[in-house]
Amino acid sequence: MNKYTIKIKDKFFPYILKKRKGMRCMQISINSMGKLVVSAPKWYPIYLINKFLEEKVDWLWEKLKNVDFSLIEIKEKENQENYKKNKEFARSLIRERIEFFNQHYKFSYQRISIKNQKTCWGSCSQRGNLNFNYCLINLSEKERDYIIVHELCHLRELNHGKEFWKLVSETFPDYKEIRKKIKT
Repeated sequence: MNKYTIKIKDKFFPYILKKRKGMRCMQISINSMGKLVVSAPKWYPIYLINKFLEEKVDWLWEKLKNVDFSLIEIKEKENQENYKKNKEFARSLIRERIEFFNQHYKFSYQRISIKNQKTCWGSCSQRGNLNFNYCLINLSEKERDYIIVHELCHLRELNHGKEFWKLVSETFPDYKEIRKKIKT
């Protein structure tokens, strides 16, 4: 992941370039923090990436002309400081709740990681690693516990099929209402 800038109508805009293996074409997106992200196949030379961006200059201008990048930088810095300040508290709280719920499920897991994720509350890897967003500490106890149980159940079912929801409902029969509340 590299940081670059593009000049559009005498104004410079920062963007992040992600070169990815297996991609066939380029993509432009604006992430949840308002940053421009350009994704390209790993083998794409920079001149093709620049040509692609030049072709999209009108679209980019419309999307970026009113973005205050200095405000984004301030928010990112605050978020990072908040993460550093609360990471260990979140780790101990989440670990304690995992141990509590795992008395029922008796699943084995590898590692518990606390991350500063932008778009998800938690995840479970095929290797049995559990990852959680430190912002779980800001949710209600029931919502936080639901997310922990949700990820625990992925240790058995790495999908959202019928068997997975059956496992979740052993602890949270009202999981549909909780999910709806979290999404709003």
